[in-house]
Amino acid sequence: MTLIKSISGIRGTIGGAVGDGLTPLDIVKFTSAYGAWAVKKSGIKKIIVGRDARLSGTMVNNLVIGTLQGLGIDVIDLGLSTTPTVEVAVTGEQAAGGIILTASHNPKQWNALKLLNAKGEFISDADGKEVLEIAENSDFNYADVNDLGKVTQDDSWMQKHIDLILALPLVDVAAIKKANFSVVIDCVNSTGGIYVPALLKALGVDTVHELYCEPDGNFPHNPEPLPENLVALSKEVTAKRAHLGIAVDPDVDRLCFVCEDGNMFGEEYTLVAVADYVLQNNKGNTVSNLSSTRALRDVTEKEGGEYHAAAVGEVNVVNKMKEVNAVIGGEGNGGVIYPELHYGRDALVGIALFLTHLAKYGKSISQLRMSYPGYFISKNKITLTPEMDIDALLIKVEQKYSKQPHSTIDGLKIEFDKEWVHLRRSNTEPIIRIYSEGNSETVANGLANKIIADIKEILN
Repeated sequence: MTLIKSISGIRGTIGGAVGDGLTPLDIVKFTSAYGAWAVKKSGIKKIIVGRDARLSGTMVNNLVIGTLQGLGIDVIDLGLSTTPTVEVAVTGEQAAGGIILTASHNPKQWNALKLLNAKGEFISDADGKEVLEIAENSDFNYADVNDLGKVTQDDSWMQKHIDLILALPLVDVAAIKKANFSVVIDCVNSTGGIYVPALLKALGVDTVHELYCEPDGNFPHNPEPLPENLVALSKEVTAKRAHLGIAVDPDVDRLCFVCEDGNMFGEEYTLVAVADYVLQNNKGNTVSNLSSTRALRDVTEKEGGEYHAAAVGEVNVVNKMKEVNAVIGGEGNGGVIYPELHYGRDALVGIALFLTHLAKYGKSISQLRMSYPGYFISKNKITLTPEMDIDALLIKVEQKYSKQPHSTIDGLKIEFDKEWVHLRRSNTEPIIRIYSEGNSETVANGLANKIIADIKEILN
């Protein structure tokens, strides 16, 4: 069993001993701490709750809502929802914050409490530490019987979220409708199975072939939208002779596409394509994390904007986007953040912007993919031993490549012209992740192997 307490929330596997898994007592403890923090921070006694469709969702939902009521907090329960929908509902309802019950791309035995502030954004590092401290000290008081919170069931936010997307100037429903797209969708039997068909219908996409759209939490494959998990979607796209395939993760904040020939568009290129469209119509800056493809920088500079890199993690990307006033940003895992709507990864707005872009482009999705710089990212790791001094190791690698452009805001990233390598310590496993990018798989792997050899030499 696993329980991971981090500044962005609490996640773990269902079952086991208290403190060793995501047990009912752990759920109550951390919900209590978050509720106490949110009320203290905002002065508002109202919190939004929504969940993905995973099997433990109802159990966790009941515990979270009951605990918030016990604190005297009113709850608006969105029921089966998406992470971005809860985010826009927090500001729409002027709540103190929100809790999204989802373990995102993790398998079915996992669940989590993702915590939002009053802006509908993930809580900061400092706020997260404060919540953990409140939990550790059990620094909360429950309400008496006359002051218990009230619960309101509200399923209207799916349509409200879709309406907000349709109202965006860069979303062109007429162009999408005219393109007469045929689409196959894989929603991994979670809430995307409700939201994505509704969005596509609102966008004027009449031909939608649904794959795994029953929101019962029985994930038919590993729910992370990676190529090896999208074999069925790829086959269905070619079998139905569809224009494209669309895949989302269980809480609908990650998005990737499959081309008409069954090949992957590439999750790294979801943000690249959406940014390309946004920048063509709204000049400005972009942000992604240090481990994301250089293609976003190329597209940004081509349109006269400036690209900025942030440390890995959505909250870091959002902070950097605000700092540089970015018009679009996100992460290379298929996470699109479009600040004109809200500061959060949102697969639904990503779909709307991408389909508008593809409709106006007027050619196939594979041709669109070919129009972007071709890069390949190699992902490797080195397992650590307890006696290793990671910081000292990274300093020695940095010294070896001190003449190359490099960044130490999150581990160590070294640039070699249009190639790069990024070394960072995992927050959840005893490993160093080594991501490298080049213009081919051979180049990317070669760069990674070179750095791995350097590390082994330093360790010896």
